[in-house]
Amino acid sequence: MVEKYFDADADMSVLAGKKIAVVGYGSQGRGQALNLKDSGLDVIIGVRPGRSWEAAIKDGFEVYQVADAAKMADIIQVLLPDEDQAAIYQASIRQGLSAGKTLMFSHGFNIHYGQIVPPPDVNVVMVAPKGPGHMVRRMYEEGKGVPALIAIEQDPSGQAKAIALAYAKGIGATRAAVFETSFREETETDLFGEQAVLCGGCTALVRAGFETLVANGYAPEMAYLEVLHELKLIVDLIYEGGFTKMRDSISNTAQYGDLTRGPRVIGPESYAAMQEILEEIQDGRFAKEWILENMTRRPVFTALTRADEEHEIEEVGAEIRALMPQFQKK
Repeated sequence: MVEKYFDADADMSVLAGKKIAVVGYGSQGRGQALNLKDSGLDVIIGVRPGRSWEAAIKDGFEVYQVADAAKMADIIQVLLPDEDQAAIYQASIRQGLSAGKTLMFSHGFNIHYGQIVPPPDVNVVMVAPKGPGHMVRRMYEEGKGVPALIAIEQDPSGQAKAIALAYAKGIGATRAAVFETSFREETETDLFGEQAVLCGGCTALVRAGFETLVANGYAPEMAYLEVLHELKLIVDLIYEGGFTKMRDSISNTAQYGDLTRGPRVIGPESYAAMQEILEEIQDGRFAKEWILENMTRRPVFTALTRADEEHEIEEVGAEIRALMPQFQKK
């Protein structure tokens, strides 16, 4: 049974007098940092000079080079892209660590796969909101919160869990719920979800549906509306109340087709592919592949991204969205 925590379980006094350095000021860095500041905590930002530096200053933060921020801080939250973390850790964070400090992450990739090996006298924890940074910020401003995961990898101080829970409260996560996990479990389930369902599986399914309809002579616009545009409506219903609410909201015809045809699309071959993907994550093959891809300047990543951006479904989608007021820039 997964342990769950809420506001009453977190004591923010453990962060009193501690300086928190948020390293990175993208969507997640900005959202977490602003929430922490509004919760009354002492927050500084560690980034390289550039747009992020200027954005953080504009938001009212003291901003430093990463190495300086790491030396000054008691808690260092690393909110950089996975592929950049190891190099920046070695160049700018490692020398700023000392006994009793806390090194924090919002994804376990680099710790779990050994790309970052912290010294044994520092706490190593994870606080991972289950939502993008702009949502973490918006929900906080509305008096709500985005659920989060916490995990403890090293606890030499004996306070690692208390610090993780206090930080989670500072970003508003305990207003919803905080679930305790491990670096291994978070990393492997997160990668699997992205690859097999949320991103890889979903986009491949939508693209296959679009291509099947167009290949059989249906208008691309009709194909787009049926297999992509309406997807959000279905996902929103599932998000709000699970499969049951979605099926209560659609026609009986749609539900019968769902129950009888869905398993033909996602059948034994799909289950076998998912098992293979999970094993590649568990044994580190995917991590090695992604690390090598970045070492060689991402040739596969770039080529596949460009090919998808040039797919007909993207062209048709852009034309259709241009007709809809909700997609117009304000």
